[in-house]
Amino acid sequence: MTTLVRGSSDTLTRDALAVLQPGFVGTTAPEWLLRRIGEGLCAVGLFGRNIVSTGQLTALTAQLRAERDDVLVAIDEEGGDVTRLEVHNGSSFPGNYALGTVDDTELTRAVARELGRRLAECGVDLNWAPAADINSNPNNPVIGVRSFGADTTLAARHTVAYIEGLQAAGVAACTKHFPGHGDTNVDSHHALPRIDADLDTLRARELLPFRAAIAAGSKAVMSAHILLPALDPDRPATLSPRILTGLLREELGYEGLIVTDGMEMQAISATYGIERGSVLAIAAGADAICVGGGLADEETVLRLRDALVTAVRSGELAEERLAGAAARVRALADWTRRARRAAAVGVASKGGLPSAQSGGGTAPCTDIGLVAARRAVRVTVGQLPYEPVALAPYVAAFAPVANIAVGDETPWGVAAELTAMLPGTRAGTYDSSTDTSRLAGNLLAAAADRRIVAVVRDVHRHPWMADALDALIAARPDTIVVEMGLDRAEPRGALHIATHGAARVCGRAAAEVITGKGAGV
Repeated sequence: MTTLVRGSSDTLTRDALAVLQPGFVGTTAPEWLLRRIGEGLCAVGLFGRNIVSTGQLTALTAQLRAERDDVLVAIDEEGGDVTRLEVHNGSSFPGNYALGTVDDTELTRAVARELGRRLAECGVDLNWAPAADINSNPNNPVIGVRSFGADTTLAARHTVAYIEGLQAAGVAACTKHFPGHGDTNVDSHHALPRIDADLDTLRARELLPFRAAIAAGSKAVMSAHILLPALDPDRPATLSPRILTGLLREELGYEGLIVTDGMEMQAISATYGIERGSVLAIAAGADAICVGGGLADEETVLRLRDALVTAVRSGELAEERLAGAAARVRALADWTRRARRAAAVGVASKGGLPSAQSGGGTAPCTDIGLVAARRAVRVTVGQLPYEPVALAPYVAAFAPVANIAVGDETPWGVAAELTAMLPGTRAGTYDSSTDTSRLAGNLLAAAADRRIVAVVRDVHRHPWMADALDALIAARPDTIVVEMGLDRAEPRGALHIATHGAARVCGRAAAEVITGKGAGV
């Protein structure tokens, strides 16, 4: 059992608690978490496992604030494929790639503001979003549709619009993953990625959206667990004084909160350990330690708190550095409290949020996610004459392995939406474990004489998926293909629909095209 290094009232111990952003298990706050908030813990991270409904979430955040009014309640709510608020049903908002495809910054700003409004209503005031990563490597296994796109200036202007919309609702933005995770081919949840781009390339490409985010007033920036030898050949960005202090603080002039990505991710935990990694991160210039996606217990909080206190007492970590980090956390908590109240007063005085100008007409803010998803759809008609599907089809979902950031608990695809429009729709899921030579045959047998809708994600990254799709289309040329990831492959099928993301509203927009029903046609 971990023992206290000092009494709970000790300033050093309170500062060590203040820089932690832990998670927990359950839909109500456990006693140990409330006790640590009373002792100085300033922030709590929420994940999908903590959320059942908006009413339950609102009660949970009220429970946390009953212990401390200015506690930071953080969440990883990017919209699109990465949702915690709607983890069980899929997001009401398309993600970054869809917004970048539309390329209407007023639409992006409106989407982010409505997302922020919903978070604020539930008592969440720090969002670990947006991702400002450039899609430099289309084979990146963890970024993909979480990026606004491969164009640097496009990503920069939409990052700014997202920050402005989110923070207008009183929710602090946390721009990630500094200094840019887009050019990796390794998921940092599993190993340490390396980017070998030269310094000029990094400055002109990866860093530009972060410069724009800083100028836009992003209240927080999240570091990436990636090694960039051109910036620091020895330490990943999260642990690098050259990158966090030299580059982000001194060169780019950033003065807000620096948050680490999850310290339990293998890129850090398997190399340095979370205790050592947390000490090095604070020493390098980080202000807050994100932990709790995988480790979500009191013992973890105590281990990290005591590691920081011990490092100060041994002289490894300057006490002033820890105090400065804690002060930034408390300053952001104060900002969110004031911004939340100001946003509430502003909405009340205007009788609710105004309609959002989407560039394609005016729509109520509550519908802005569907408006955006419809505008992001791109349709390619094949050589066969196409008519909307009127009879219940067979939906074949070709499922890649979900990355940890997205998770596998959130539903995706078009089956649910097509079932609502065409009752009797049948569906099956196929993955790489199926013998590719037999996959198409099995699918044809399951579909019988129904029209087939094949749903894929990032077909360009999965040869098994491409082979199965080609075999299916050869046998059934009238197959409809819905690509819900990056649209890097050549269009296939009688009708090819690119949704640019797998959020629930993206599925709805695709189903409207398939059936000819709805405003999206």
